[in-house]
Amino acid sequence: MTRARYCQIDLAETTFYHVINRCVRRSYLCGKDRYSGKNFEHRRQWVIKRIKHLAKIYSIEIGAYAIMSNHYHLVLNVNIQNANSWSMDEVIKRWRNLYKGHVVVDKYLAGIELSAAEIKLVNDLTLVWRKRLYDISWFMKSLNEFIARQSNKEDKCTGKFWEGRFKSQALLDNTALLSCLAYVDLNPIRAGICDSLEGSDFTSIQERLIQQHAYTKLINRNSQNSEFSVPNQPPSLMPFITKHCKSNLPFDLDSYLQLVQWSKSNLVNNDVTVSVIESSTLFVELGLDAELWLEAVKNFRRHYGSWAGSQNILKRFAQSHGQRWCKGTG
Repeated sequence: MTRARYCQIDLAETTFYHVINRCVRRSYLCGKDRYSGKNFEHRRQWVIKRIKHLAKIYSIEIGAYAIMSNHYHLVLNVNIQNANSWSMDEVIKRWRNLYKGHVVVDKYLAGIELSAAEIKLVNDLTLVWRKRLYDISWFMKSLNEFIARQSNKEDKCTGKFWEGRFKSQALLDNTALLSCLAYVDLNPIRAGICDSLEGSDFTSIQERLIQQHAYTKLINRNSQNSEFSVPNQPPSLMPFITKHCKSNLPFDLDSYLQLVQWSKSNLVNNDVTVSVIESSTLFVELGLDAELWLEAVKNFRRHYGSWAGSQNILKRFAQSHGQRWCKGTG
């Protein structure tokens, strides 16, 4: 039975969510259709461009993404504190970048004197818009509707482009977050599309590696300078912790890249160097087991339902939300 979205997204428990959406009938509407011979690869760049545009407007940050031929994965972080810091004018400006405003709001922006009732209406509308600007459902609506309209216009047709509403998983602890980030970044490799992280097109891991290589190259060229014009992480993605940056992704960047690279080697070559990887910082800090980790990054979606985390957290979360059991506690 399908759960209401408010039962699946609880910002009091976690601000991190894994979301997935598929094309209707799982057709290759964002890739190369081997049956018709048509190529829609360019639409995957549409999706990435739209995601990054929305991240600048909404108070929702992108942790990871993988845009596949017939579906996509995102890891999102809802930044409520940032949204609550916006002024009323900032909220109105952001909202009007995507949707129509209101005649009374237009009067307010024009500096026309408003009545008490009109002032209350402007305040009420701003409150509603502020909440929507950190709402994952509204973010996904802005993404999916835009891509569907663009694709239908290109195909000169009407009808559904996505098979239904998006699926979401709440990431309730750091282990769930870490394994989900790696699961998303390793999607093309797991699907057998490519065998390297650098060759994983339309993924956040490829973007992070390209940015890091550009930064390293600049450092080597300008070893005497302490300031560089190229950041070490993509500006459009949530940064990992480095000596230059501390953010909401609570993991060291180099340790994460090492972990994903090792996971990739196992997926491609079955090269399990357990002793090496278990000595990594992340494995020690989170108390991870190599075999359980590999199983998680291979089958994350199969192991968990709407919520992902340790057994104790899942049991507590299920009880607090009126559920007797949830997938992943077995």
